[in-house]
Amino acid sequence: MRNRNPFTIGQPVSPESFVGHQGLIDIAFDQIDGHSNLAVWGGPGMGKTSFLNLLTSEEVWESQDIDPSEAIIIYLNCLEIKPFIPANFWRKIIYSIGEKTKDDAVVQLIKKSLQKPKSTKEHLRYILRKIGEQKKFLVLLLDDYDATLISHSRYTETDIEIFLTECRNLAYHSEERKYLSMIVTSLRRLNEKGPNLTPNGSPWYNHFGFQRLKPLNDKEIGMLLSGMQMTREIRDGIEEIAGGNPALLQNTGYILHNKRRSGETLNAEIFAKEFVEATEHFFQDTWQLANELEQALLMLIALYKLEGRVQNTRYDLNDISMIFSQKERELKDLEERYVIKRTVEQENTNYSFTSTIMEWWVIKEIENTNTETLKQREIVFANFMSRKQVEKVKDVISYLLEHKEAIKSSAKWVGKLAPYLA
Repeated sequence: MRNRNPFTIGQPVSPESFVGHQGLIDIAFDQIDGHSNLAVWGGPGMGKTSFLNLLTSEEVWESQDIDPSEAIIIYLNCLEIKPFIPANFWRKIIYSIGEKTKDDAVVQLIKKSLQKPKSTKEHLRYILRKIGEQKKFLVLLLDDYDATLISHSRYTETDIEIFLTECRNLAYHSEERKYLSMIVTSLRRLNEKGPNLTPNGSPWYNHFGFQRLKPLNDKEIGMLLSGMQMTREIRDGIEEIAGGNPALLQNTGYILHNKRRSGETLNAEIFAKEFVEATEHFFQDTWQLANELEQALLMLIALYKLEGRVQNTRYDLNDISMIFSQKERELKDLEERYVIKRTVEQENTNYSFTSTIMEWWVIKEIENTNTETLKQREIVFANFMSRKQVEKVKDVISYLLEHKEAIKSSAKWVGKLAPYLA
């Protein structure tokens, strides 16, 4: 038989191949079994869609001692509702229930609802009541739920607030909540994305339990990479460039397996080039998800780490590390999103990137700085740095722009893996 590549890229991982997160799986089924709600968040490539896909598996339900026949399980990616407006959202859910159920009473009610010119939360509430009468309940698995929080010409900020209030009412206050469980995913915590809390209102998101989709730990990384023979040194090298990000790990394994299977010589330059081509969108998305202050901090970390590799008197960022102690909250947010990691050595706190390729990508972003963007960055830097510190950073960036050879190629950033690729 042909040696098939055991790694998955370009699509969610199947439930049979899903690795890790057992604690989060247990929590999700606790919420499902209690007909309650859960919001799971994590950055690009952390496996949010694969996680929801896992929750559709009857075998996984049975392993949790819950009868899947008692539930109508609906998966919906909110990004697919274009344009996103509440009527389209409710209608899509109602239509999907009709595709999944065989209960005639529910089907007839759905047909009547879909004949209406506009679907509403109330239509779904009536259907939930009918589902409950059939001794069943609805499980809504809503991927990319953050899409419901983005306004446009047909969906204003006021519309967003009304929609979120309706969702909360359905899942938290209505009698029909007994027949509903919602598991949603987002790139950041929902309270960071949605409408601001007002003195006269209660949090629209407080009907969710919140859980972060954490990176894979050492044991789980070993399980994911078990489809390919490798030494501990190679595995450590893979972890250095991919961290515990499942998508980056899958891409790394996929490239290495293909090259090994074909017998091609794979050096560090070729591997780095192919890895960046396959995964650059993850780094781009991570960068764009960061606000201006977070981007500035990521640039400072990259520049600070680069100092030891650039031997020049103009490259002086010795006192920049003090800024990190003043921005611990923002750095913690980046750490929770697994963009950076923190280590403490002899009471000194150090920050580094969880992926060395992400570090290289940020340096390349600095390299692409022009006069206009440098002025914009200077304004952001000035909000939390002294004038002297801003001038030092500007001088370092100017030096790098003049001497781009000082910024090494991506091949130099595969670190521990490089000796095993030649």
